[in-house]
Amino acid sequence: MTVEKWNIKLLSPSFSPWSPKKAPSRQISLLMSGGVDSSVAAYLLKEDGWDVLGITMKIPILCGTNSRPCAGAGAAFVCNELNVPHYFVDVTKAFEELIIQQFRQSYMRARTPNPCVDCNTLLKFSLLWDFLQATFGISYLATGHYARVIKTTGQMRLGRAKDKAKDQSYFLYGIARERLERLVLPLGELMKDQVRSIAAELKLSAAGQAESMELCFAGEGDYRAALTGAEANRDGDITDIQGNKIGTHKGIANYTLGQRRGIGFAGGKPLYVSKIDTQTNTITLGTREEISSCTVRANQINTLIPEELAMDRKVYGKIRSYGDPQPCRVVDVNKTDMMVEFDEPQFAPSPGQRLVLYASDDNLVAGGTIV
Repeated sequence: MTVEKWNIKLLSPSFSPWSPKKAPSRQISLLMSGGVDSSVAAYLLKEDGWDVLGITMKIPILCGTNSRPCAGAGAAFVCNELNVPHYFVDVTKAFEELIIQQFRQSYMRARTPNPCVDCNTLLKFSLLWDFLQATFGISYLATGHYARVIKTTGQMRLGRAKDKAKDQSYFLYGIARERLERLVLPLGELMKDQVRSIAAELKLSAAGQAESMELCFAGEGDYRAALTGAEANRDGDITDIQGNKIGTHKGIANYTLGQRRGIGFAGGKPLYVSKIDTQTNTITLGTREEISSCTVRANQINTLIPEELAMDRKVYGKIRSYGDPQPCRVVDVNKTDMMVEFDEPQFAPSPGQRLVLYASDDNLVAGGTIV
C-alpha cells in the first residue's frame, strides 16, 4: 500500500504552522481525537521535552453526524490551549475502503470485524505514519492509547498498560515490530483517574468529556448505523445449533454475537447468539457450553516476540479486548497461522474477532484474526 494510492492529503494548519525548534530526534507527531487521553498525552510529551505536532484524521461520517460535535475541532482547540501546532490529514478514501468497506464486508460474510484494530494496523501505524514522516520529516509517533512500549535486553516490547481496566494493547498488536522503537505511549504508566486529574488541573477543554465507546465512523452511535441496506432489518429465521428453525428474528442488525437479552426467544435455558449469517438471514442460538471452545485458530498473524510463539509454549490469550488474558498453549504455528488450546473453554470465539497472545510478563507476543 502506498500513500499516493489513497490520496492522503494534508490540510491547512488549524492555528499556527509547524515550526520545529528541536532536533529531529526530539520531534514527534501525536494522533489526537480531541478526547481527554490524547489531550493529556500532548501535555505530557511537551513536559518530557518533545517538540509536538498534533494530528487529527479527517474521516468519513464522523463529522457529518448529529450525535456529537466533530471531535477533530476539539483536538485543534486543545492544541491551541497547549501551544501545539495542529493539522488535519484527510484520509477519507483510505478509511472508506480499508476500514468501513471491510467492516461491512465482514458482516456480509458472517464474520465479526474489529475496525479499531484495522484502523491501527492499516492506517494509523502504517499509511498515516509514513505520510507524516514523508511530509514533516518526523519519524516518531505517539498516541493516547493505554499500553506500554518497553525496552528489555536490547529489544522493544509492546506491553499491557499499568491500568489493566483501560489497557488497549489488544488493539495495537498489528503494529510492525520494527516501528516499536519509534512509538511513544505517554499514558502507559498512568491510571485513568490520574489522566482525568491532570486534565482538570490544566483546565483543558477536554477534561470533562465522556469516554468514546462506539465506532467513530458510526457517529459514536450504535455500530448498526454503519450497516447499510434494508436486508439488515428484514425478518428471518432463528435456528438452534443443529440448524433447526426455532423462531423468527426482527432483522440481523438487531443482534450481536454472544447476546442473550432481547433475542425474542425463550428456550427454557439460557441461549446466546452464536452465529449471524447474512447470506441466509439467519440467527443461530446455542447454550454457553455449545458455543464455547478451548481451541482457537487465527490467521493473518503479526508476531512481535517470535521466540515466544513456539510449539507447546505457555502463553496467555484474549479473544476480546476486555478481561484478563487466559492461560493457553501454542499447539500449531507457522508464518501466517497459529492455534492455541486454552486451559478453560472460551465463550463464543467468532470468526473475524482477534486472538491476541501475551507472555507471562504481560508483553504482547502475537495477534491474528480468528478463523
